[in-house]
Amino acid sequence: MTPVSLHPQNPHYFLFRNKPTILIGSTEHYGAVLNADFDYATYLDQLKADGLNLTRTFTGVYNEAPGWFDITGNTLAPAHEKLLCPFARSDIPGFAGGGNKFDLTRWDDGYFRRLKDFVAFAGRHGIVVELTLFCPFYEDSMWDISPFKAGNNVNGIGDVPRAEAYTLKRKDLLAVQEATVRKIVQELKDADNLYYEICNEPYVCDGSLLEWQHRIADVIAAAEKDFPARHMIAQNIATGKAQIDKPHPTVSLFNFHYATPPDTVGMNYSLERALGDDETGFKGQADATYRREGWEFILAGGALYDHLDYSFTVDHPKGTFKCPPKQPGGGSPALRAQLWILKQFMESLDFVHMKPDHSPVKSVQPAVAAYRLLANPGHAYAMYLFGGTQADVTLELPSGQYRAEWVNTLTGRIDKAEQVTHASGEVTLSSPGYDQDVAVKIIRMGR
Repeated sequence: MTPVSLHPQNPHYFLFRNKPTILIGSTEHYGAVLNADFDYATYLDQLKADGLNLTRTFTGVYNEAPGWFDITGNTLAPAHEKLLCPFARSDIPGFAGGGNKFDLTRWDDGYFRRLKDFVAFAGRHGIVVELTLFCPFYEDSMWDISPFKAGNNVNGIGDVPRAEAYTLKRKDLLAVQEATVRKIVQELKDADNLYYEICNEPYVCDGSLLEWQHRIADVIAAAEKDFPARHMIAQNIATGKAQIDKPHPTVSLFNFHYATPPDTVGMNYSLERALGDDETGFKGQADATYRREGWEFILAGGALYDHLDYSFTVDHPKGTFKCPPKQPGGGSPALRAQLWILKQFMESLDFVHMKPDHSPVKSVQPAVAAYRLLANPGHAYAMYLFGGTQADVTLELPSGQYRAEWVNTLTGRIDKAEQVTHASGEVTLSSPGYDQDVAVKIIRMGR
């Protein structure tokens, strides 16, 4: 089957298994494959039960140590000797993260069996995998436990400062990175529920690593050039917002982190490619914070939202861990249920023919309520309001009969429905009372 791709009629969205698709996830902290102790089958079963269709995971060339970032139960921090990565272990002890050093010239067949099974298992559940190939090293202590660092492999490769781990000038290390990409691409060539993200948060290093990222994108494209169908490539652009200048031609999806306010969508919508918010967190543990971020980004025209869900741990693969107060972010079964409501809301719309457009909105009262609107003028409108407890929305609509349904973002119930026969001009719709936020869809009936 053709891998998940940009929708041919509207490249701001996806096509997956012949259906227009929005990707919504709530992902463990990226260690599902690289952490040998993590029960990914139970985890993926839970995502399916939660009705979500996206997960993000790292390859293992970057990992963390317990306690970093004040994350309790961090799946990206394997226990002693439990790190799995593309490279086989040698017979020589001395890996800083526990166990023997790695041999960067030999592949670990067990790792690739696990990676392929993870992707295949997700595919059977209709879940798309964002496989993030690389991640920068935020501190020297993180570089100290990477297989790429010279002291952790038997090849003497990677005797460089951490800021130079991903550059074009370190030819021996670059050759290993390129070989790793080609190996992964070959192993996963038949997966339809997969795309590749070049690097997580490359902008935290000295410079943007832009040339190196483009080189890796070219390696992916070249490795797949003879495949019947090619996988999408994603590039992580910025935290918050940024305008993309001169996008690489192989990149289909541009990802952002903590993308509120979602001005980033408006700044880059003209690129005619998909935009994602594929990491949240570090804003406390309240479900409402991340529910709002998801609704706001998707209703602004985004195609993908993935919450960083700390309720998934090795001991709690069903996502039931209750985060302690010091945890930087949140996650819970309740939040995942709320994100499913967002996904269901979008799937109830012909969103491929909609785009962000605030021009039909003439007023929202009280002014405390802010909003985002997708529209196919004269046919369908989808609006998300946040702030206040009730709102009156005045829209300019063509003449016709419309059905308006106000959806409770906490429960998914339709709290109010009405049919409006409209001559043309302005019409005011009054929301039911709500707690923090509410959504409404307005669909023209008949022709």
